[in-house]
Amino acid sequence: MRRRNFLLGLFLLSVATALGWQIGVQMERQRSQMQYSEFVERFALTGSGATYIEDPEKEVDMELLWTVWRLIDRHYVDPDSLQVDKLRFGAVQGLVRGVGDPYSAFMTPKESNDFQEVLRGELEGIGAELTMRDGRIVVVAPLKGSPASAAGLIPQDVITNVDGKDMSGVSLQEAVHLIRGPKGTDVTLTVFRPKISDKLDITITRDEIKVPSVEYEVIETGTGSVGYIEINQFGENTVSEARASAKALADEEIAGVVLDLRFNGGGYLDGAIDIASIFLTDGKIVSVHRRGEEVESHYAFGDPIIPDLPMAILINEGSASASEIVAGSLQDHGRATIIGKKSFGKGTVQEVVDLPEGSSLRVTVAKWHTPSGKDLSEEGVVPDLEVEMEMEEFVEGRDAQKKRAIEYVLDGD
Repeated sequence: MRRRNFLLGLFLLSVATALGWQIGVQMERQRSQMQYSEFVERFALTGSGATYIEDPEKEVDMELLWTVWRLIDRHYVDPDSLQVDKLRFGAVQGLVRGVGDPYSAFMTPKESNDFQEVLRGELEGIGAELTMRDGRIVVVAPLKGSPASAAGLIPQDVITNVDGKDMSGVSLQEAVHLIRGPKGTDVTLTVFRPKISDKLDITITRDEIKVPSVEYEVIETGTGSVGYIEINQFGENTVSEARASAKALADEEIAGVVLDLRFNGGGYLDGAIDIASIFLTDGKIVSVHRRGEEVESHYAFGDPIIPDLPMAILINEGSASASEIVAGSLQDHGRATIIGKKSFGKGTVQEVVDLPEGSSLRVTVAKWHTPSGKDLSEEGVVPDLEVEMEMEEFVEGRDAQKKRAIEYVLDGD
């Protein structure tokens, strides 16, 4: 039985974080969680020079930290408000934040519990995938049919305030905590929208988040029929649903197929490999580059359902993680033409390590590369045919990117 590789979300990302909420980070190990001792053993962190400092406890002078702690403890104006756990967790969060990686984070017991609720599918919130870029909270994509989408949140929106609270210097986890909430309650996001160089206040009513994994149809035109498959996320049932959709379309008289990965922030790595294998006969799909280890490559399974019909893949700024693996691999093999806008650029792997007291550490341990060697974190997936589309047009059902993809599949140009 193949390992159950897991990309936990950013876009997420993970991304990054989806507020419903789904974490837009990626995990490609057998389990989503492991104990610290397991992590040490797996990554051989002891006695191998795996860190640039062999023993931080002995080699790093932490007197500065204790000096600051004592000064706060002795001189802070409101000593009754000081809480040891908050100070301690804050110090650890600062340590991880100092790495400078938006996808690595220390999670307090409360944040870890929220994280586990996501894995169990207990989603209530606004339904938008977020990430941290240049110290700012950025929208990767609103989930399809989510409150965020209905309210008009779009990819690349920068969240500057939550219910009036300034997000400057606020971590991704803190922002998630402020935005997430029970069904039926409101949250007001102030967003900076680069396209219009202005700020907008968007009030969103939180709800239970239910996103259909896969949808498909046969699109009839005056010059032929095209199979259309839309994958909204890479979750537990995505592969079986996608294969069933592809088999149904293969039985139809279609001239080609359009695979829509727009606003898809990612999910399971196995899912990405399986989806690419539906359309690719053989060849490498993705390689995993870890520190101090040989490159691990993943290949198509050799049982494609639609291996040779003309194909176009739709991506946009909200396509991340597993979506980029599928699009990038099929593009590299010349199997599909990529249409739309450049993808988000989320190509790193995170492991989650259980720590004492219910806290946990999410740490980046590897990078994805496409078959041709492109680093998805640095380059993303660049479309072969760039097609602009305003969100207002998309909401109104005027989908220029989808229209162009159908035309390409039918006409070949």
